[in-house]
Amino acid sequence: MMRALWSAGSGMLAQQLNVDVIANNLANVNTTGFKKSRIEFKDLLYETLRRPDIYEPGQGNPVGLQIGHGVRPSSTSRTFTTGNLQQTGNTFDLAIDGDGFFMVERPDGSRVFTRDGSFKLSMDGNDRYLVTSEGYYVLSTDEDYISIPQDVTDISISAGGVITGKDATGAIQEIGTIAIAKFLNPEGLLGIGNNLFEQTAASGEYILKQTPEEPGFGNILQGFLELSNVQVVEEMVNLIVAQRAYEINTKAIQAADEMLGEANNLRR
Repeated sequence: MMRALWSAGSGMLAQQLNVDVIANNLANVNTTGFKKSRIEFKDLLYETLRRPDIYEPGQGNPVGLQIGHGVRPSSTSRTFTTGNLQQTGNTFDLAIDGDGFFMVERPDGSRVFTRDGSFKLSMDGNDRYLVTSEGYYVLSTDEDYISIPQDVTDISISAGGVITGKDATGAIQEIGTIAIAKFLNPEGLLGIGNNLFEQTAASGEYILKQTPEEPGFGNILQGFLELSNVQVVEEMVNLIVAQRAYEINTKAIQAADEMLGEANNLRR
């Protein structure tokens, strides 16, 4: 019965973490570029009371006898499906229709990646730079800052990320190309907040799109933002299942406690 107490206790802890993950998904239902997570579980060690063996008439055990010790959370994996696209009409609102990521630079010089394309222009002296909402520089295909001259108007960004505009004479001027990166294992990326992901050994090195026509990276849509890929109805169903699983584990603890109480009262 003590085994039942600890097993059910591990189930309660696991479902508590499950609800935490679901709550985070629901909290970010309106977060631009957010990717939902799901928690995965594994069973714990088993106590083997009888090993399975080759069965012969009158002897042997074709089926063993094992008792488990509960469950543990093993990982949280992100789902990188594309969220719904919302048209904003803003020049520097960008969405990636595909598997790629925008690459930005933090103040310490490190590279991080995002699906949030709500970019802004930041003044630095007489120069205008394309930055994120936090002021991090958006990088180009040559991994440099994207500077937009002040006299350039009618900014247009192609599906391949090429930025063009009209100069003072009305001529079309190419300004630069926004970098799009992808990973062999995007689920290995480390979420660090602010809609940013950090490269890890599990994700592999980032691979940059070399030409605007190169396939497999996705296309940029100007004037759109990618919404969260969280499905509220799905998360609510998962929440109900997690709550009921937590509840039934509490019932198991209560049953084990009552059985122990009955055993303790045998002498009365």
